[in-house]
Amino acid sequence: MFPSYLPFEWIVAIRFLKEGRTQTLFIVTGVAIGVAVIVFMSALLSGLQANFIRRVLSAQSHIQLVQPQQITRQLRSPGASGVLEAASVQSPSQQKRSIDQWQSIAAQVRVLPGVKTVSPVASGSMLLLRGSASRALTVSGIEPDTYFRIVDFSDKLLHGSLHLGSGDILIGSDLSTDIGVGLGEKLHVSTADGGSSTLTVIGIFDLGSKGVNQRNTFTTLRTAQNLLDLPGGVTSIEVTVQDIYAAETIAQRIAAATGVQADSWIKNSAQFFAAVSAQTTANTAIRFLVGLSVAFGVASVLVVSVVQKSREIGILRAMGIARAQVLRIFLLQGGLLGLGGSVAGCGLGAASLVLWRSLARNADGTPLFPLELDTRLLVLALVLGSLTGLLAALAPALRAARLDPVVAIRG
Repeated sequence: MFPSYLPFEWIVAIRFLKEGRTQTLFIVTGVAIGVAVIVFMSALLSGLQANFIRRVLSAQSHIQLVQPQQITRQLRSPGASGVLEAASVQSPSQQKRSIDQWQSIAAQVRVLPGVKTVSPVASGSMLLLRGSASRALTVSGIEPDTYFRIVDFSDKLLHGSLHLGSGDILIGSDLSTDIGVGLGEKLHVSTADGGSSTLTVIGIFDLGSKGVNQRNTFTTLRTAQNLLDLPGGVTSIEVTVQDIYAAETIAQRIAAATGVQADSWIKNSAQFFAAVSAQTTANTAIRFLVGLSVAFGVASVLVVSVVQKSREIGILRAMGIARAQVLRIFLLQGGLLGLGGSVAGCGLGAASLVLWRSLARNADGTPLFPLELDTRLLVLALVLGSLTGLLAALAPALRAARLDPVVAIRG
């Protein structure tokens, strides 16, 4: 028996589904498998993509602002219009220069929509001297309060402290091993401009790249400015944004507003961004193809149901049931099949993700990569599965609504 408050169309739709239990079970199972594949693959590819981006962007800013490169212009004779003074012009070597009025530019960038953090950096080359050995390094003078919000050193620091002071330096783990320097020891460094200083190692970090750990060092902004002969100047302004995929758009906006050269991670890592975009396209294609197969499965079952129930439909039409009611009966069947399969598929997909997280491990037992089950993904899969079932039922429902009652009863 059905509750008295159920509309007539619901009662008939549920009765038709119950009478074809085997068909209903098969199509719900098919929808469940399709939705589970969508949930599992979407979460897996999203987690993989997020892990790639985290590894690439965790040690760099999203946008880097630098002084525009120096260019040469052809000289023309002052007396004769259009006459060139030189037939060939060579580009000048790019000198290390400070960004003009960088404080004003940084303040202007901070208030732009979508910008998260802005931090000035003074960087350049220096020579490390230790005994008879020497090593060419890159020193980056930073403001710890802002720069550590761009590059989070909290999980990259192996030993020591991040509280940089005047005369302190952070070095990479590979550099520490190569030259045999530990915490609290002194390093004598010098630059091509004649600057020199003795710095104390207060921290040893690991940024996940041997080359970076061997070359890059960090000190306070003022210390680097003194070493590099940049009094009050900076060589770059590092920027992070809320939406990493909007970095190139924001970079172009910054360049147009300030006149500086703005390079986003999308521009600097074009091949990596192309790979991420291809992965997103593949994920979308998988969802579409699985959804299409689910739709055809629901439609095929309902077409068979219309043929099998044609006599019942004819009797209902002869009793005065309107075409619109017949239409709603089969649309409801499609929606219920899609909803039931989606609920089961979401549960199956979630269980598969939990199983994956417990089995996919690195050699040290840590998770292969972070994989989170987003509730929004489950809700989206539930809605899309139900809509797919509803739309797939449209053609069979229209066919059922158009049946002539006399012809249908005669069979």
